[in-house]
Amino acid sequence: MTTTHEGHTDHTDRTGAAAVPPVVDRAAWQAARDELLVREKAHTHEGDAIAAARRRLPMTEVDAGATVVGPDGPTTLLDLFEGREELIVYKHMWHLGQPFENQCEGCTLTYWAAHNPAYLTARGVSFAVFAKAPYAELAPFVEFMGYPQHWYSVFDVDDDVVSGDDFGTWMCFLRARDRVFLTNSVTGRGAEATMPALSLLDMTARGRLEAWQDSPEGWPEGKVPGWFWRAGEDGVGNSWTGGRPAIQWTRPGATPVAPGEHHHH
Repeated sequence: MTTTHEGHTDHTDRTGAAAVPPVVDRAAWQAARDELLVREKAHTHEGDAIAAARRRLPMTEVDAGATVVGPDGPTTLLDLFEGREELIVYKHMWHLGQPFENQCEGCTLTYWAAHNPAYLTARGVSFAVFAKAPYAELAPFVEFMGYPQHWYSVFDVDDDVVSGDDFGTWMCFLRARDRVFLTNSVTGRGAEATMPALSLLDMTARGRLEAWQDSPEGWPEGKVPGWFWRAGEDGVGNSWTGGRPAIQWTRPGATPVAPGEHHHH
């Protein structure tokens, strides 16, 4: 490493790459890895204890007859259980009247990796997505994204749990015969539970490369949180240039959005 003319330490090797972790032999690497594993196991055990506390939370009743609108027309919250005891719902943000490319980036990331509920239903848990828009506006987006037909409009529902302003939230419901109860809700960074891409990035040397994260000196400069939101025509996010949430680029028929054709929020 060298010192630049500005007095800053220049963490580069002879290839000019950014700073990298120190190089050690395999035994030293294993020793360092094993040391961190102790902390990781403690973290896992604390997570187990928190999950146990969740199972001991009280619950609150919700209107089982609240009517939502899905691919087959109106249906009730109770019907969404499909006879199962539990139901998980994702409340997906929706910008009314906006084109697909303006729909919520964070919700896209949160829901994308969890949209096949096979392993939930195998465990007796049903699954649905709620969005606050007429179903006729949701249906083309669901088709474009190749999503399962488990999206429901809560546009005309008054119940605060079902259609309140806390979109970007996972909600867990329990059915007792024909009554429905809310047992848990998770939002904010808690929703990272269904963002495996972020978990994988957290396993890497560079991490998420977001500005807030604690990185060694000389690491590549982090971007603002939300680099995954919009991807411009070059496929690289972090500034919105008329692109769309990154995963939308993989959809059939996805084309660049011409400037002036969008209304960005």
